[in-house]
Amino acid sequence: MARKGNCWGNAVSGSFSHTLKTECANHEKYPTREAAKKSRFDYIEVFYNQQRLHSSNGYLSPVEFEKQLRAA
Repeated sequence: MARKGNCWGNAVSGSFSHTLKTECANHEKYPTREAAKKSRFDYIEVFYNQQRLHSSNGYLSPVEFEKQLRAA
């Protein structure tokens, strides 16, 4: 956690929240809270971690990036 006045302290979580909202949440109307939870879980665990390419990881998914780290 960053000190007061340091705008970079929450940059990673802020970036992820923005991505989640723009790629998943803003385009849906959920009939129930459980439907929203399932949609978010599927987005994060199925798409974001397994398939979505991240420029900070050399355009690999987080799972592929971790596999490479473990193999090295």
